[in-house]
Amino acid sequence: MTLTRWARLVLAFVASQAALATTGWASDEKIYKFSPVNQFGIELTASYWNPIIQYVSSRSGVKLSLKIGRTSADTTSFVLAKEVEFAFTNHLFNENRRQMGWKLLVRRDYPAVYGQIMTAADSPVTDLAQLANKEVVFPGNEAFIAYKVTYAHLLEQKIPVKVVFGGNHDGAFAQLFSGKAQAVGVNSQLVDGYARRENKKFRVLWRSGPFNDLALMASPSVPAADVKAVTDAFLGMASDPAGAAIIKKVSETVKLEPFQNFIPALEEDYTSYLDFHRTSPDFLK
Repeated sequence: MTLTRWARLVLAFVASQAALATTGWASDEKIYKFSPVNQFGIELTASYWNPIIQYVSSRSGVKLSLKIGRTSADTTSFVLAKEVEFAFTNHLFNENRRQMGWKLLVRRDYPAVYGQIMTAADSPVTDLAQLANKEVVFPGNEAFIAYKVTYAHLLEQKIPVKVVFGGNHDGAFAQLFSGKAQAVGVNSQLVDGYARRENKKFRVLWRSGPFNDLALMASPSVPAADVKAVTDAFLGMASDPAGAAIIKKVSETVKLEPFQNFIPALEEDYTSYLDFHRTSPDFLK
């Protein structure tokens, strides 16, 4: 990312914080950091989440501030280092991380998603076996569905590949279509949006079983009253015309079909994640 693009992002972030300041919070009031996994490039990720957390902050009276890293792995490192209090993630379901005590709150009501291994539609690669010893790009080593699930399948099929990381889905897609990689591991939910934004076409080589969407989670350090206020604001977003308009607008920004609402995230919604971690290689847990 160029310095100019970084400057624009910083200015946008400062503007968002200034907007929040006008809602009447005292300067010494607690500000909770919120880290959503970078599913898009950093600017699109900020453009998607800033309007949502501004709305939730206003409705809940609990001030949230976006904190994202250059890559999805960087963002997850903030969560693991206890530098943030809220996260939108699916990176906390292995046994060690579950012991950190993060609480499931809500998820979007999107249909289940799948790990997919894909090539460009015009690629000569039509079968997984053709990827042996070739470059396959993934968003990052923390990407559960796009990397851990898809790479585990390649290992299971004894197909050795040269692993490349793109930093996020958009970076991975860019490497595929530039010819730097012959295939990409993805979260199926994000393929259509990228295809619409960039006018690209894909071929699916393999698809996993279903996994539910990422979840909003809260650190055990957040007081119960604040957790409830934030949860209620997310759950009520779609029934408020202003909240529904934001859902529609941010979905259009990333060219995804709008989800209808945030709904409660339950332990049983993530059984497939737990099952994967019980059987996956240690380095993918």
